[in-house]
Amino acid sequence: MLTQIYEVSTPEQAAALSAIGISHIGLLIGDGEFPRELSVAEAARIAGHIIPPSKFVALFLTAEFSQIETALRHLTPAIVHLGAAAELLGPADAAKLKNRSPGLVIMRSVPVFGEPSLRIARSYDGIADFLLLDSYHPRDRQIGALGVTHDWSISRQIVRSVRTPVILAGGLGPDNVAAAIRAVRPAGVDSKTRTDKRGSHDKDIDQVRRFHAAAAAAR
Repeated sequence: MLTQIYEVSTPEQAAALSAIGISHIGLLIGDGEFPRELSVAEAARIAGHIIPPSKFVALFLTAEFSQIETALRHLTPAIVHLGAAAELLGPADAAKLKNRSPGLVIMRSVPVFGEPSLRIARSYDGIADFLLLDSYHPRDRQIGALGVTHDWSISRQIVRSVRTPVILAGGLGPDNVAAAIRAVRPAGVDSKTRTDKRGSHDKDIDQVRRFHAAAAAAR
């Protein structure tokens, strides 16, 4: 069971999560268009403290390809996570980015809000290497980071209908990740809000440790 944690913001957090055994350690990267985005230089410094086999995941909420490609000229993430809203960045865009960078591993966020989510997820089969199923607010320009769960029955349908490995996100923490795994049967699970320290966006290392242990036990 893959475990994925966002948003790491210091070298110390990156090292601590690696020591726990988190599979994917995510950094939010951008030019300040979205809150808490790290500059390329900040991301490079933090990513240097991610210890294998943990993998550095670069999350981009922007739909601007030029910004993503500029960042990738200076960073070497194991996975590039595209988190822009579905209507702003489509399968053809993801395929274009992948064709321009042979060997690039892409994770694509899929908004879970109803039956249309299945169509969106299927459209990335053969293009994305991972799908991240997350909660979504229709007015948002990005998918996720809401700290709330969604309809896991739809997520389960997506898992059954695609060949691409699925990571489940959306309001997951130590107390509900086992139930989520039993309901959806994903390849991995993701946590951001529910593994933050209360009232902040800093990671709560004890909560991360509990999340990872609960996910491993439910595998």
